Amino acid sequence: MSNGNLVVVGNGMVGHHFVEKAIELGLNEKYAIHVFAEEDRPAYDRVYLSSYFEHKDASKLNLVDLKNYEAAGVILHLNQRISDIDGDKHTITTADGQTIHYAKLVLATGSYPFVPPITGGDHSHCQVYRTIADLDNILAVAENPKVKKGVVVGGGLLGLEAAKALVTLGLDTYVVEFAPQLMGIQLDPAGGDILKKKIEALGVTVLTGKNTKEIIHNRQVSLNHDIHQKDEQKGVHLNKDTFLTMQFTDDTELDTDLIVFSAGIRPQDAIMKNNPECGVTIGERGGILIDDHTKTNNDDIYAIGECAVWDKKIFGLVAPGYTMASICAAQIAGDTEKTFTGADMSTKLKLMGVDVGSIGDAQGTTEGSLSYVYQNPSEGIYKKLVTSSDNKKLLGAVMVGDTEDYNNLLQLFLNAIDLPAHPESLILPNVEKPVMGVENLPDAATICSCYNVTKGAICGAVAAGAYSIADVKATTKAGTGCGGCAPMVKDVLAYQLTELGFEVNNDLCEHFAYTRQELYSLVRVHDIKTFDELLSQHGSGRGCEICKPAVASILSSCWNDYVLKTELTPLQETNDYYLGNIQKDGTYSVVPRVAGGEITADKLIVLGQVAKDFNLYTKITGGQRVDLFGARLEQLPDIWERLVNAGFETGHAYGKSLRTVKSCVGDNWCRYGVADSVGLALILEERYKGVRSPHKIKMGVSGCTRECAEAQSKDFGVIATENGWNLYVAGNGGMVPRHGELFAKDLDTDTLIKYIDRITMFYIKTADKLQRTSKWRESLEGGLEYLQDVIINDSLGIAQELEAQMQLLVDNYVCEWKATISDKEKLKRFRHFVNSELGDDNVVFVTEREQIRPAKPSEKEALEAALV
Repeated sequence: MSNGNLVVVGNGMVGHHFVEKAIELGLNEKYAIHVFAEEDRPAYDRVYLSSYFEHKDASKLNLVDLKNYEAAGVILHLNQRISDIDGDKHTITTADGQTIHYAKLVLATGSYPFVPPITGGDHSHCQVYRTIADLDNILAVAENPKVKKGVVVGGGLLGLEAAKALVTLGLDTYVVEFAPQLMGIQLDPAGGDILKKKIEALGVTVLTGKNTKEIIHNRQVSLNHDIHQKDEQKGVHLNKDTFLTMQFTDDTELDTDLIVFSAGIRPQDAIMKNNPECGVTIGERGGILIDDHTKTNNDDIYAIGECAVWDKKIFGLVAPGYTMASICAAQIAGDTEKTFTGADMSTKLKLMGVDVGSIGDAQGTTEGSLSYVYQNPSEGIYKKLVTSSDNKKLLGAVMVGDTEDYNNLLQLFLNAIDLPAHPESLILPNVEKPVMGVENLPDAATICSCYNVTKGAICGAVAAGAYSIADVKATTKAGTGCGGCAPMVKDVLAYQLTELGFEVNNDLCEHFAYTRQELYSLVRVHDIKTFDELLSQHGSGRGCEICKPAVASILSSCWNDYVLKTELTPLQETNDYYLGNIQKDGTYSVVPRVAGGEITADKLIVLGQVAKDFNLYTKITGGQRVDLFGARLEQLPDIWERLVNAGFETGHAYGKSLRTVKSCVGDNWCRYGVADSVGLALILEERYKGVRSPHKIKMGVSGCTRECAEAQSKDFGVIATENGWNLYVAGNGGMVPRHGELFAKDLDTDTLIKYIDRITMFYIKTADKLQRTSKWRESLEGGLEYLQDVIINDSLGIAQELEAQMQLLVDNYVCEWKATISDKEKLKRFRHFVNSELGDDNVVFVTEREQIRPAKPSEKEALEAALV
């Protein structure tokens, strides 16, 4: 490390990427790398910042593995703001007075949110949307039960992300934009108008052409109490329920409780502005001027990312910042041939469930350019192509409501490929489109813009053994940024595997040359009721551990027959075979249904008495049920009989089916409740009990937006409002939690149930085996909007069919415990030994906290020794 210190100021996404590249190039062996971060946490993923409102776990956004930093000798200084830079002495000074000498200095300070200078914008309910700390502040404000309405100032990319966050928090949400349209940089006016209509259809009010002149404080927050504030100018008390009032220059106003400013960014160049003696040149409109090598006018100081100005441009996307970081690291390592030549600012994203794409010159400002437009207002679709004057090259594109053509158009643009004779065919519906397949792309074609990964790099990784998407992501990082390139990464992987002689298919297994979805359709269409019928008509061989349980699930999802029918029994896995969850010691759990978590005192007594008589461990679960653990196989029928006689049914805890419908106490007891959440939970659980699906299903019903039932973390979540029920879909807890998405608002009970019927059957029809609703929803082409179109608008014309299929499952329901204890032949399977009534002596319990638990091996040995 004889070269001295390599100091990096900033540990955002771009600063961290520079450190990664520096380590790859061995700079950590030549320099002592010091990284200074103003925040109190290492770099995190700002691209997915809004997901923080769903999981509220900052660790899920982490980009830095501190062990990697430590192994490379990188020293990370958190909570350290740089107050001074001396270019002549080659030193930086922190706010707390620490001075460090540098040989090379890299400025990756990023940007800060622009807050318009509006009188009254200093209220504690006026926040910005940039960091995790900012999001924590927004959450703290939103937790106040009096906060009902939120406004986002700014209708660009970040503004609409912020609006999504406020919707997620359950606030009545507004977007206020100074410009006459949304996303004025990426979209043309027509595209912005379509986007506005689609977002308003989701329940967000959009106000464009609005300039805020003042924010009136109706209430202030002091010592956790709301205090009405006098308007000193008018000298009168404002009797308003909201905390704030926005007054616009057109003499209109808007009451609100929370304001989030997301009106653009400004380069974080204060260090240079405050220290002009350091000699680094600042751009006319701010930002640190750099050349093609990412150098400032000082040869030992570099700038990258949003703080840098290149060719009078500031690049506000992460991909150009990553490119700068790579070039900067290469320059310091001695590779002077790599230069920054600008960046493609094309982007594809989903804003509040609306697909939006923008490529190149979306506005059509290039002299002599031609524009082709397709517009379908009824479906909310707008597409525009901008071509060169000779119609041979694509210069730009706009897509709103449908981005299916984005990847194809992007490759035509990036690789300057000649367009077809009729370019309009590229965006018209119901027209065979010339598709730029990955096989026709040059190896130099950029597939992943975030990490500048080419087709050749992906093919090389596959040839070296990266045979799965996970392998390709780990090796090249393609698809790990914004995720927009994921379909093309998958296509390149499949292409290269084929080139290497591998056969790519999605068959269920060697016995069925069909996908799970195709097998489901075959069972439905041909009225197939058994595995043997399906195998003889559409398969081969005898079946395996993959196809048998998959087909068992399909048959149950179609017909809901008793799973222990003679012809179905061999297909069942252990849990379904014995109608209970097998535990680590070979015993089983017994989980009776407690619909909605509501239970009488008499039934509670029965559960306690059964647990006491059979010496079972009892546990109240997060699903509002009482689980009974430690039942031996031969005890199950007797336990079930006691429970069935007391009015209980199986809770299907062992099956891929509806588990629970969790509820709060609702408006019968809770002073905040606005509807009978328990009553609805009972209706839902009674209807969908026993419905088997590709994976387990959980539901929740909350009686108000305080969300005590945690409904938004369920496959189906229902929240009561004063206007009806709000339905959320495709949430889940588990290892990778996912927040449910708002599917429909203000529903009556009948419509709510109708939608759940349709969604459940559509999920059963189209999901892959063992696929949770969250992953299924993410895999749907067209996303949430497509699902809404199918379910609400019946775009596929299958709504009545889906409802009829669900009704069949409901009508065919039987309690499997009750059916089993009534069948002497079925009871024989629950003897531990054939032709014997004896139990299993290998099951050994010990007592802990006044209940049983399985004995550990050492405890078993001690007990056996004591008996001897």
